[in-house]
Amino acid sequence: MNVLYCGDKNIEDGLVISVLSLQKCVSEPLNIYVMTMDLKLKAGSVLPVSQETIRYLDNRLKTQNEKNSVVRIDATELFRAAPPVANMETRFTPCCMLRLYADQVPQMPERILYLDNDVVCRKDFGAFYHQELTDYELAGVADYYGKWFFRKNLFHMDYMNSGVLLLNLAAIRQSGLFARCRAFCSEKKMFMPDQSAINKLAGRKKLCSRVYNEQRKLHGDTVFQHFTTSFRFFPWLHTLTVKPWQVALVHEKLKLHEYDDILQEYTVVMAELKG
Repeated sequence: MNVLYCGDKNIEDGLVISVLSLQKCVSEPLNIYVMTMDLKLKAGSVLPVSQETIRYLDNRLKTQNEKNSVVRIDATELFRAAPPVANMETRFTPCCMLRLYADQVPQMPERILYLDNDVVCRKDFGAFYHQELTDYELAGVADYYGKWFFRKNLFHMDYMNSGVLLLNLAAIRQSGLFARCRAFCSEKKMFMPDQSAINKLAGRKKLCSRVYNEQRKLHGDTVFQHFTTSFRFFPWLHTLTVKPWQVALVHEKLKLHEYDDILQEYTVVMAELKG
């Protein structure tokens, strides 16, 4: 199974939790790719995911299966060659858009599962990963809120959340989807730039069950839980954002103990990395 994460050093907490959850839930070999970059911007420096973190995760996964691997891909030059100019100063960091450069990485496999760093795996995802993709560029799940507001067709809720995407990179390279998305992000300022570009330009996308990107709350059949911002109506209308690495808030605000074993392991891992 090929899995892709993207981001800077700030994703390391989520990366560790997400990778540990994958290791717990699947027995197939895991080939994990982490696209990152080292860049100086007006707002400050973007620091890459550290080699120490990559080596630690690689060694840890190999103790379970020697065929497992975690590798870091430096996408700095790819980003510099075609930066998302119009979206460099949005609330979403430039690293959020690194997945749109995956088609330009020669060693990237033709089928790969992209995950945001705030996605936790709860069950084996083999059925989702191995689904038929011949006629599609990508597969994903409708965005919990966006499907109501951003759909192209009034009667078809096809607006995808980009936090869990099964990519057919062979088809994406052939169609030029990501190249067109990069150009679009360079020219037009958008809210959630890469997600908006993918939804606008993807011609062949496959919608799958919400269980593969649970964005609201945990259900018994949840495979991937995505810790997104949600609306709460009691005692007043407000938004709530809790990430997996905010362990105390996961317990206090979400009343969630489903991943306590992983979160305890995460705490040990981060202490070892920082020690």
